[in-house]
Amino acid sequence: MGKFSATNVFGEELQACGKDPVTGFFRDGCCNTGHEDGGMHTVCAIVTEAFLSFSRSRGNDLTAPVPFADFPGLRPGDRWCLCAGRWLEAYRAGVAPPVDLAATHEETLAVIDLETLQRYELNNPDSG
Repeated sequence: MGKFSATNVFGEELQACGKDPVTGFFRDGCCNTGHEDGGMHTVCAIVTEAFLSFSRSRGNDLTAPVPFADFPGLRPGDRWCLCAGRWLEAYRAGVAPPVDLAATHEETLAVIDLETLQRYELNNPDSG
C-alpha cells in the first residue's frame, strides 16, 4: 500500500525528523505513515529524560538498544517519530516532549489537535 502523502500539520511538505539515529516507521528519517503503520509514528519529537522514563514505565524502553533492528536506543535530545497516541498519553501525564511541527505528519491531527501541538512546538518559548 505504501506511504501516505508526505505532508506536515501545516499542509506543507513534510520535513526530515532525524537521521542519527534514523527514525520513522519506514526508517527514512521522516515521520511518514501509511496503512502498515498501526502505531501511527507521526509525531517528530525531541525526546526528554522525563518522556523516556514515562515510556519505559509504560513498557516501551526506548533507551534500550535492539541490535537486530539496528536500533541504538535513544538519549535525551534525540529526534524520533513517536506514536501519536503515546505522545498524547505523555501529554495527559504532563511529560510530553517538544515537537518539530514541520516534521510532524498531518495524520497526527486525527489524534491530537493542532493547538495542543503548537504549545509544544520546538521553537515555542512556552513549550513543554
